[in-house]
Amino acid sequence: MHPTLLTTLLTASRADSRALRTAERLGAVAFVAALTAVAAQISVPLPFTPVPLTFQAMAVLVGGAALGSRLGMASQLLYLALGLAGLPVFAASPTLAQGPARLLGPTGGYLMAYPLAAFVTGWLAERGFDRRYFTAVLAMSCGLAVIFAGGVLWLVRFVQPAGAFGAALAAGFYPFVLEDVVKLMVAGGVMPSLWRLTGRRDS
Repeated sequence: MHPTLLTTLLTASRADSRALRTAERLGAVAFVAALTAVAAQISVPLPFTPVPLTFQAMAVLVGGAALGSRLGMASQLLYLALGLAGLPVFAASPTLAQGPARLLGPTGGYLMAYPLAAFVTGWLAERGFDRRYFTAVLAMSCGLAVIFAGGVLWLVRFVQPAGAFGAALAAGFYPFVLEDVVKLMVAGGVMPSLWRLTGRRDS
C-alpha cells in the first residue's frame, strides 16, 4: 500500500489534533464533491442523445486518485446526496429536472457509477498507480470504464428500440469515447505532476 496524495499532504501539515485531521479529510471530501458539481456546469447538450458532454468524469477520477478509495467514494456519495437534496449540482438540461428524478432519468446510470469509479481509481492509486503517467492513465481508464458501463447499461431502458444494447452504445458511448480518451490523456498527467511537487513521488 502507498500513501495517497491527500495522506501525504495531511502528514506534511503536522496537524496535532485528531479532530483537526478529521476536519481536513472532510474538507477534502467536500472539495472534490464541489469540484464535481462545478465540472457538471461545463456541459454541452447534444441533439441526438440525452447525455451531455461534461467534465464530471475527470473530476471523479482525479478526485478518487487524490483521496484514495474510501474518501474518493465518499466525495461522490456526498455529491449525489447534494443532488438528491435538490441542489443544482447536476449538469444543466432543458428536459431533465434537478433533484432525485435525475437519478431515475437516462443519465442516472452515469451518476450512480461515480462512487464506484472513484473507489476503483482510488484503490489503484493506493497501490502506486498514480505516481507515473502511464499507470495513472491506466487507473483512470478503469474508473472511466465503470462510468461507461453503469451509464450504458442504465440507458438501455430509455433508448429506442426499447432494450437495445446497440442503441444504448450509440447514444451513450460512441459519441463520447474519443473525447473522454483525450481528456483522460490530460487528466493522467495531473497526479504525477502533483506528486513531483510534493517531492515524494517514489514513496
